[in-house]
Amino acid sequence: MNNSYFLLLFLFCQMVFCQNKNRKEIHGIIRVDSTFVEGVNVLNENTQKATSSDRSGNFVLVLKEGDVLVFSAVNLVTLRKKIVSADLESSVLKIQLQTESIPLKEVVVKEETRITAENLGIISKPAKKYTVAERRLYTARSGLLDRPLNWMSGKTARLKKELAVSEKEQLMAKMEYLFEEHFYTETLKIRKDYIRDFQLFCIENNDFVTSLKEKNKTLSKFYILSLAKDYNKITAYEN
Repeated sequence: MNNSYFLLLFLFCQMVFCQNKNRKEIHGIIRVDSTFVEGVNVLNENTQKATSSDRSGNFVLVLKEGDVLVFSAVNLVTLRKKIVSADLESSVLKIQLQTESIPLKEVVVKEETRITAENLGIISKPAKKYTVAERRLYTARSGLLDRPLNWMSGKTARLKKELAVSEKEQLMAKMEYLFEEHFYTETLKIRKDYIRDFQLFCIENNDFVTSLKEKNKTLSKFYILSLAKDYNKITAYEN
């Protein structure tokens, strides 16, 4: 009886050892575009072991060839990846996720829609609309004599500053259009009297500015959630 018990125990240990023999601890990193992503759920479907990425996008799991990983998070497209031998040999498993696209509402074209060069097929894309500040700077840089004279007088430098201020105002206006006050105070936990300062903080981030210019609300929301965490830590330290 005792011999049978020890034999079964030995076989069980051998089976567990064989199962774990080919497994290896893998370090991975998750990005959306060039930004590290925190809070992504990572599930190994084969073992049902799970973890999540930290603020630097890092995660660690014990894997073997053939395991299937599932990466999921709010506002991100779920990704399934089968582990191959090359993944086990790599020092870092790099994962690139995509933001979910938001379907557009139905667009109704009215009869009085304005005729433009674009919809007549004269040009392939809309002509760029320049702001007053951009037109002034362009004028200051035009002409054989105007350009050096305006540079020496400091007019060009002043117009550049005006253009930078104008661009920031446009970005702030886009933020106010996309995100209402309660989103800042309730979701992002930004104090009401700090909202404008936080908006200025956001438009210093190139990735966020790009998403605003591309009118990608999903990506803008993704970036602003991350920026709010950093901003709240800074203000908490200052207070």
